[in-house]
Amino acid sequence: MKRVTLTIGTALLAAFLLGVAGTASGAPQVVKVGPDHYSGTWLEIGRTPMFMTDGCVAGYSTYRQGKAPDEVLVEDGCRMEPPDGRLKTVRGNGKIEDFGSTNAKMRVRYPLLITFNYWVLYKSPDKSWFISANPSTTDLWIYARAVPSKTKLQRMIRKASELGYDVRKLEFPPQ
Repeated sequence: MKRVTLTIGTALLAAFLLGVAGTASGAPQVVKVGPDHYSGTWLEIGRTPMFMTDGCVAGYSTYRQGKAPDEVLVEDGCRMEPPDGRLKTVRGNGKIEDFGSTNAKMRVRYPLLITFNYWVLYKSPDKSWFISANPSTTDLWIYARAVPSKTKLQRMIRKASELGYDVRKLEFPPQ
């Protein structure tokens, strides 16, 4: 398999285009989440492949309350293969765009002018896992508080499919 090396300029252009794609019409329905959603660590169980996560396994997102009620401090991280490899992290400042209504739409600004929109499309009844996507659903993530059993993982994949996502596009890096 041929590996492509991206320059910082190419990476910034791709991130900008991803941000623009996140504003497309025909946006999906979001679900209401409580303040507890944006606290603690969520493990990245499944995701859409993208150049920024090439070689990343054991991914996670940690949320902490910012200074304002609608502000979330975000740390995204992963290990470079294998799961006990070098830790790679990036920090961003999130803003809950629909604060006080559903609290499901968060925009995170990362260094180098990179911005992502994360919308919560589903949260399990027991609040142990959720599915988020960008508004155009070109990128989708499945997060959980703990590594799921095979049965629970199948339930997560089925739910993503029910939401209209082509789950054949997802990758499930080792935890």
